[in-house]
Amino acid sequence: MNQQDTGMDTPMRIDTGKPHPARMYDWFLGGKENYPVDEELGRQLVGFAPVIPVMARMNRAFMHRATRWTAGQGIRQFLDIGTGIPTEPNLHQVAQRIAPEARVVYCDNDPIVPAHAGALLRGTPEGDVDYVQADARDTAAILERARKTLDFDRPIALSLIALLHFISDEDGAYELVERLKDALAPGSYLTISHLTPDFHPEEASRKVSDLYRAGGLTMDMRSRERFARFFEGLKPVAPGVVAAEDWHPELGEPVPGQGDVRSGAYVAVARKS
Repeated sequence: MNQQDTGMDTPMRIDTGKPHPARMYDWFLGGKENYPVDEELGRQLVGFAPVIPVMARMNRAFMHRATRWTAGQGIRQFLDIGTGIPTEPNLHQVAQRIAPEARVVYCDNDPIVPAHAGALLRGTPEGDVDYVQADARDTAAILERARKTLDFDRPIALSLIALLHFISDEDGAYELVERLKDALAPGSYLTISHLTPDFHPEEASRKVSDLYRAGGLTMDMRSRERFARFFEGLKPVAPGVVAAEDWHPELGEPVPGQGDVRSGAYVAVARKS
């Protein structure tokens, strides 16, 4: 059975006057589900760093590889928070190609996502795909609604892809991850990708952060040490904390235009014992 649960009694208004990370990511990937305000900030960022669309594709390619890997470890349940606007192949399609019975719950806070989810979030007859509309910081609501589809007594692969750099320490980034980790059963996996200033000149990283903040968005690109804190208490999967392009590249296909481009993101997958 496939279903959708937006978790909303009334539709949320789409704010077209402020850029949103999900819609900007869609624009970077060449999608059409974005507004002029998203494109405007996107063009400013690409004008400064033309490789950003390639970096976005490299991040998405990591998500595909990590999903293949966790499905290959026998994981049949997936919770993807900060999913963004559906872009094929999406996480459930990758997982269900390996395990048709896989159950997937997506979560995002942009009202435009469920507006398009009906056409794209169709899974296999054997599996299940659900959608929750909620802010990542509202972990109680996310977990409550996800339990309608997922069994939290069994292992789950939790994905936080290109999400946490939009949540500052002061806004509870580490605390929300801890709450989610606590809800997972032993044998579960946590997958995170996160922008970092470590691979680029300090001035360039500061400029990108300033552009996001000028658009009204939080941008906290964390160092390797700060990124690794999200995995405290878990056992990292080899090769540990690495750049997105260096995490099991053999599990995916080359990203067009990648060449010598650095993803600018740390990634890791870790297991809960």
